[in-house]
Amino acid sequence: MSARVLGLAGYGMVFSCFIACAGLGYRASAEEYYAIGMAYLELGKYTEAEQWLNRAKAVDKTKVASEYNLGRIAFETKQYEEALRFFERLLKKDPVNLMVLKAAAYTHIKLGNIEQAEALYQQVLALAPESADDGYNYALVLYAMEKYDRSEQVLGAYPFALQENMEVLLLFARAQKAQQKPEAVDSYARWFEAQGEKEDPQVRAEYASALEAAGFYARAVEEYRTLLKGLPPRAVASQDLSPAQVRYTLARLLLIADPENEEGITELTTALREGFDDQDALEALMEEEGISEAHKEAIRRLIDEGPPSEETESDTEGEPVSEEEPEDSLEDGDEG
Repeated sequence: MSARVLGLAGYGMVFSCFIACAGLGYRASAEEYYAIGMAYLELGKYTEAEQWLNRAKAVDKTKVASEYNLGRIAFETKQYEEALRFFERLLKKDPVNLMVLKAAAYTHIKLGNIEQAEALYQQVLALAPESADDGYNYALVLYAMEKYDRSEQVLGAYPFALQENMEVLLLFARAQKAQQKPEAVDSYARWFEAQGEKEDPQVRAEYASALEAAGFYARAVEEYRTLLKGLPPRAVASQDLSPAQVRYTLARLLLIADPENEEGITELTTALREGFDDQDALEALMEEEGISEAHKEAIRRLIDEGPPSEETESDTEGEPVSEEEPEDSLEDGDEG
């Protein structure tokens, strides 16, 4: 029999005993109220847990623990403002209670109060600087506030977590990329190496972008092509990762990095066929200094006329180019 089943059986005995004793006029203590409330909380029965914990918090001995768990119940039922009221009341009495500080900080995140969450996580890390989990949460808040350098610094204090925890490593890479640091390339590469065969298109796109920003164009092209292979055809949930969008990004890179190659125009044509229709992005290509004038003319034709159909392109492919004959020919008998 599992420990959980034994635990549930034990709770059942507690409830039965309590009810029987109550029938004999037994007056339960606050500790017993608290124990029953916690049993219900573990079972996920929040309404019953709240009733018993409210009874328990009437006594000082169980008041703090009861209020904290009432805050947990409010949080679990998505009543975040109510949860925060519980946690803030407790912090007024005990400002260095680490458990309550973390709960309040996380509740602020749920409410979108990023600056308040940052302030609380600063206190958390001052009390428990060795906690990588708390450091990660703090770095996540800093990243959301676009304090990318501080986010990277906080994560850098946990070298072991950067080796073992993929979420920590990915946030570290993203913070570096947001600062346009070339080191982001190595961090993303380590993340993919640790992932093995698991694929994440969003991270692959970020990696390709980091490679491009660092000037590793050939590797970036390779990553964009790998990304395309892993995407479903025509459309995906995220518009930024649709095949058409990725092909446009690849086309832009090819046109800038290799002006003599026609692959960029080919990829751009395919992107338009697959539904890419961002006219502002297309017009921006005309302003790119690295794109040749011949390619800019080809881009202008694609903007004005749209891409040729695949049938038209295949019909004309390989046809010899010949000079146009004059309308009047000597073979028609007009000797002049």
